[in-house]
Amino acid sequence: MADAVRYRTMTTEELRETFLVSDLFEAAKVTLTYVDLDRTVIGSAVPSAGPLRLPTDDALKAEYFTERRELGILNIGGAGKVTVSGLQYDLERLDALYVGRGNEEVIFSSTDPGKPAEFYLLSYPAHAQHATQVVRSAGVERVKLGAATTANAREITKLIHLQGVQSCQLVMGFTQLASGSVWNTMPPHTHMRRSEVYLYFDIAEAERVVHMMGPAKETRHLVVANKQAVVSPGWSIHAGVGTTNYTFCWGMGGENQVYNDMDALAISDLE
Repeated sequence: MADAVRYRTMTTEELRETFLVSDLFEAAKVTLTYVDLDRTVIGSAVPSAGPLRLPTDDALKAEYFTERRELGILNIGGAGKVTVSGLQYDLERLDALYVGRGNEEVIFSSTDPGKPAEFYLLSYPAHAQHATQVVRSAGVERVKLGAATTANAREITKLIHLQGVQSCQLVMGFTQLASGSVWNTMPPHTHMRRSEVYLYFDIAEAERVVHMMGPAKETRHLVVANKQAVVSPGWSIHAGVGTTNYTFCWGMGGENQVYNDMDALAISDLE
């Protein structure tokens, strides 16, 4: 992963290769990407032709995936099921599952393979074991932020966090922008205590999100399509604007799980 010094000289292609994960949600496949930033694993599982088993990644040097890790799962597709150590958990669209350390078997399946579940996976190392739990997004309190006048009216749903499902370092949820709103995470911020990953979804094929990144005084951007993820180091802002409204899943890992642990910046600070 590039640091803030190398970042300044990177081309568009190099930025995309380093910070954008674009090969997610392939049909009938589990896809895993290891990122050397807080030892993050970003992945997806789309069980469109039968159940899929979560493999261990060679980079982990582990007997099974969660031997030393925890895992957050968000379903952004059709209804599905995740079987963890023999116990089955049903996940509707936008439901989540926290899988604790030490679960040797994780299997993904779709209720209707013709309308497959699309499981987004985000994982970090775990020093202790926490209980595997489902989070029903329909029953979670939502926080409304922003306004239509600034084109950033949005609703935040926290799924895995200190006041909810417990974890070692994973914090996870999603933000839905209202119709007519396009800006996310404004005013911007950084947080050196943890890195973050944004998965953008619910974007029409012809639309895009322009994701802003980098130190406040030297920003760059990535043009992001549907179901692509951006890795955001602690030194980088993470904000953006779309050609339409959209949804994004935010997930963080690092030494601090406090959701509002942020180093705030004014919009006028950006260059």
